[in-house]
Amino acid sequence: CNIIQGVDCLFAELIFLEYVFDTDDAHGWFSPSVITSKWCGRIFMVHKDSVRNGRWILALMSGIFLLLQSLSVAAQGSSVAPTDDAIARSIVEKADKVRFPADGFQVDIVINSQRPDKDADMRKYRVLSKGNENTVVMVTEPASERGQIILMKGRDLWVFMPEVSQPVRISLAQRLTGQVANGDLARANFAGDYNPKVIGTEKIGNDSFHILELIAVDRSVTYQRVVYWVNEKSGWPLKAEFYSLSNRLMKKCSYENFQTLAGRLRPTRLVMEDALRNGEKSILEYSDMKLRDLPDKLFTKEYLKKLD
Repeated sequence: CNIIQGVDCLFAELIFLEYVFDTDDAHGWFSPSVITSKWCGRIFMVHKDSVRNGRWILALMSGIFLLLQSLSVAAQGSSVAPTDDAIARSIVEKADKVRFPADGFQVDIVINSQRPDKDADMRKYRVLSKGNENTVVMVTEPASERGQIILMKGRDLWVFMPEVSQPVRISLAQRLTGQVANGDLARANFAGDYNPKVIGTEKIGNDSFHILELIAVDRSVTYQRVVYWVNEKSGWPLKAEFYSLSNRLMKKCSYENFQTLAGRLRPTRLVMEDALRNGEKSILEYSDMKLRDLPDKLFTKEYLKKLD
C-alpha cells in the first residue's frame, strides 16, 4: 500500500516537473501515448516532445529519487531498533532472574562477617519472598536475636522485635550486619530499583561482560549508583560496585560458586567487601532454596507475630 501511494505521488511529481521543464512549449501538452507499467499496473501519458528533448527523462529520474527517499524513510520508521535503555533493562532483568526466582520462594542464608581487629561473626537468616515486592527476613541465629523479623512491602521496611509492641520503620540502606545492608537481603530487584544503561564491555578470562551503570530511581533504594558486570552470553552476574549519594565507592561484591538452586544455576556465595576499610568483608552463603506458594497475608504487619 505504501509503495502504491508512493508511485501515485511520483506521477503527481512528474506532472508538476513537466510543467516546470516545458515552459517553452506550453501549447504542446500531452499526446495520448499510452504505456502500461508491468511494475504496478498503472497507466500514464508521455509527452512526445519531452521524450525527444530529454526533459521527460530528467523528470523521471528526479521523481524516482524522491520516491526512493520517501520509501527509505518509511522503511526506517517501520523497523525501529530497541533503544539502548531497553537493551540495558533486559540484561538487568535477566540477571535478576538468575540471582533469585521471580515467583515465591524460601532460602536460608548464613552470613560470616570478618574484621582484622575482631573475631568473625556468624548470623543465620531465613528469607521468604514473593514477586520482588514482598519479603520477610527472619533471624534464626544467634538464639539471642531469634524472633526478630524484617518485613518489606515495596521499598518500605519494618522490623519487628519481640520486646517492642509495634514494628519499627527502617530503611533499605541501613546496615543489617557486617557489610550487608537491609536491602541486600530484603530486596534484590535491580531492574525495578534502578535506571540502567550499558557503559562498556570488558573481556575477563575467556568471557565478555557487559558493564552497566545503574542509577537509583529515588533515594529510598539501597544504593544510589551501581556499576554491574554481567556475562554477555549466559546473563550471569559477575561483580558489582556500590556507590553513595556523593558517588563515593562504598562496597564491592562478587557473585560466586554457581550451583543449582530452585531449578537453575545461581550464585550461592556473595562476597561483599568494604571499599574504604581494608580487610572488612561479609560472605553470604545461600542454601536450601525452594519454590513456595506464599499467601499475601504473610506479608503484613498483623501477621508478623504468627511467624516462628
